[in-house]
Amino acid sequence: MRIEHIAMYVNDLEAARRFFTEYLDGHSNDGYHNRTTDFRSYFISFDDGARLELMTKPDLADPDKPLNRTGYAHIAFSVGSREKVDALTERLRSDGFEVVSGPRTTGDGYYESCIVVIERNQIEITV
Repeated sequence: MRIEHIAMYVNDLEAARRFFTEYLDGHSNDGYHNRTTDFRSYFISFDDGARLELMTKPDLADPDKPLNRTGYAHIAFSVGSREKVDALTERLRSDGFEVVSGPRTTGDGYYESCIVVIERNQIEITV
């Protein structure tokens, strides 16, 4: 069994699409639009076969998102090396994204950084 895709509702669909294609080398489809409900989505595909569905629709609830909360905590992306973790983390920091930890080696041996990106959601960049 494998996870087929992960889905994420966002308010700014185009900004989310740009983030995952520009910074994480995702490839976007042309999108879907249900004219009846005004639901819109893109599938972002990554080279290893993983997919992320970005979705939006009118009147989404958007409560506060403290970093320490229940539910999904982050999506982790492996970039292949410590040097690439460092470089992408610095690029994101320079572009105004909040780095909440790292780059660092965690107690369980991961070399990673965590960044707050799309609408207060976190991604982890790891080797």
